Amino acid sequence: MEIAVLGGGNGSHAAAVDLSEQGHRVRFWRRNADAVDALNEAGNTLTLKDSRGERNVRIGLVTADIGEAVEGAALIVCPAPATAQNDIAMALAPYLRDEQVIFLPPGSFGSYLMAQRVHANGNRAQPAFAEAGTLPYLTRKHGTFKIAITTRATRLPTGVFPLTRRDQALEIIRQAFPAVEDAGDGLSGALMNAGPIIHPPLILMNAGPIEHFDHWDIHNEGTQPAIRRVTTRLDDERMAIREALGYGAPHFPLADHYDDARDEWMYGNAAHEKLVDSDDWREQLVLTEHRYMLEDVATGLAFLVSVADWAEVPAPTATGLLAIGSAVCEDNFRQSGRTLEALGLANLDRPAMNSLLAKGF
Repeated sequence: MEIAVLGGGNGSHAAAVDLSEQGHRVRFWRRNADAVDALNEAGNTLTLKDSRGERNVRIGLVTADIGEAVEGAALIVCPAPATAQNDIAMALAPYLRDEQVIFLPPGSFGSYLMAQRVHANGNRAQPAFAEAGTLPYLTRKHGTFKIAITTRATRLPTGVFPLTRRDQALEIIRQAFPAVEDAGDGLSGALMNAGPIIHPPLILMNAGPIEHFDHWDIHNEGTQPAIRRVTTRLDDERMAIREALGYGAPHFPLADHYDDARDEWMYGNAAHEKLVDSDDWREQLVLTEHRYMLEDVATGLAFLVSVADWAEVPAPTATGLLAIGSAVCEDNFRQSGRTLEALGLANLDRPAMNSLLAKGF
């Protein structure tokens, strides 16, 4: 299959090399022209490291021209941070065509945001936008030309916007990511996002050691019972919102990630142990700049709180963590973050929201 992969981070590099190794014809787009030139000079080749060892994988096309990357691609994979979705949507707007599928793993309701930006820029094509509950990989770059994949997702709950395109979109995505599972519409997919549940308690409750030590592993010594209890309460609020909006189980509770005796979570059994053992997450975190703050608090958690307010579901843990994150960054993410208000959707009633999610624009 012809697949475009967009972005220059860990998830995008993992997708480009992994899908290439599967035999798909991959076009890898980065906006950083210097990085593109460097990879071109290396023969478009990256080293993949996973449980099978290390090997070199060549990517078919590496380009800074997004039109070249997406032309004729049945699937467009965009694992870039949610903070990049607006700019990428604006760059994509002239080029998207009917029947194309844009896959955001995960999305923070980027499925709606990107579709709205493309439509607002005059493109009347009918692509589908889908978003999953997490990245397809636990992964980290090791330098410029090596990507380490600790484990691959075994279950990827995915919502589609608009819902009328669900069957076709999931069929196409499964050709690249067989672990994809139907999670309904785009809002349901957004409320599967694990990032705003796992990362805000880990970075905010570990703020002291993060700022004191040069490197700190929030998933190892940073994941203590008190923090886990907060994460569980936060996840309970997420699932209560889903239930109030009529989204039934499975909700993929994060507790399953930590306990192999429970149902299989998105990354399968023993994923947390593999993550800790890899030592790839013992890293330097700058609280006010890191993706866990800008994507998972200012974007994902702000969105979750706004949906709770709209649905009239109490979410005191989410609201409190959002306020603490705002204080750390000297901001007010409830006002400046990604919310239903910022997306122009807060005044919709339930029937109008359901119609938008089902039919799109």
